[in-house]
Amino acid sequence: MTAALTALVGLAALAAGCSSGADATPKITVTARAGVAPLPPEQGAYFGAWVPPSDTDPAAKASKTPKPSGSGSPSASSSSSSSPSESPTPDKDATKPGMASLTGFERAMGRQLDIAQSYSGWKSDFPKDTDTALLSGKRYLLLTWAGADTREITRGKDDDLIRARARAIKATGKPIFLRWQRDMDKESLQTSRVHSPADFIAAWKHLRAIFKKEKVDNVAWVWCPTANGFGSRDAAAFYPGDDQVDWICVDAQPGGDYEYRDLSETVKLFMEWAKGRHKPIMIAELGVPQSYGDRRAEWLRKAAQTLQAPQVKAVVYFDSDEQAEEPRDKRRKYSVTGDKQAMSALREFATTPYFNPRNLPVTSGE
Repeated sequence: MTAALTALVGLAALAAGCSSGADATPKITVTARAGVAPLPPEQGAYFGAWVPPSDTDPAAKASKTPKPSGSGSPSASSSSSSSPSESPTPDKDATKPGMASLTGFERAMGRQLDIAQSYSGWKSDFPKDTDTALLSGKRYLLLTWAGADTREITRGKDDDLIRARARAIKATGKPIFLRWQRDMDKESLQTSRVHSPADFIAAWKHLRAIFKKEKVDNVAWVWCPTANGFGSRDAAAFYPGDDQVDWICVDAQPGGDYEYRDLSETVKLFMEWAKGRHKPIMIAELGVPQSYGDRRAEWLRKAAQTLQAPQVKAVVYFDSDEQAEEPRDKRRKYSVTGDKQAMSALREFATTPYFNPRNLPVTSGE
């Protein structure tokens, strides 16, 4: 048994001893190396967000992300600890490329994030200035990387590119969550570059083999289909296996077809499937549509209750309107900026002790 598995099994046993029955913490294992890669908290869940740089930020153009079916977008000091190093003050962070919007969001939340998400196209440079800024502080980087053809990966066409990315990630010396080709279960991606579950799994294993050969130990591998894929599509068919995955994850936005839908309904089938996996859960793109109006705060408070489940170890809010198909499309706008009630509810969410496992300082907010 590896050091990581030993540590996580012990963690789960200790936590399970404090509770029983349905609320008992499940046995959790990861393949990631303890002390180097990001590991689940012993209690509770990390809280993070994707906050796009503003148009006035010099890094905004390089860090914008396209619509969810797109290839992903581009969104370092050294440390061998599994916990990020101490960060500069928020004001100093705000002056770094791409950080003004993120630190503004943190001020509104009343605390620094545990996880900050960054999107990277398949051939984009890494790390970009924004990635370097994120890696310099206490936040974990959730790197969402996509855009390649699975069959080309398996044939070895992109080996040089993958090797370069592996070395760049290793060189940061920081614990990084790597979420490769999210939403692979979507039909639009299967017809364009994912092709089939077998092709996806083969490509996933090919990537991992190259990272292993390059001795990249500071990465936790995050497998992330859509929550809706566990109902209308066979998302589980894309699972590479427990020995290939560190975190199981879903993007859990309600979807534009619903007038109103609680998060518990969106994630129900995924959570049932996840019980059969001894893996920590991450919700990587959580968002409440602006179309819910006065019920947005209610939705967020219910979501916070739903996600206080023993297996849930990370929640990342998608604070962006970029998925909207046109300006009036409020069903795909998730930013809480300007919505005092929703902002207050999300702040309550972020500062609930369960979602602040590192006990980071909480301020009065904005």
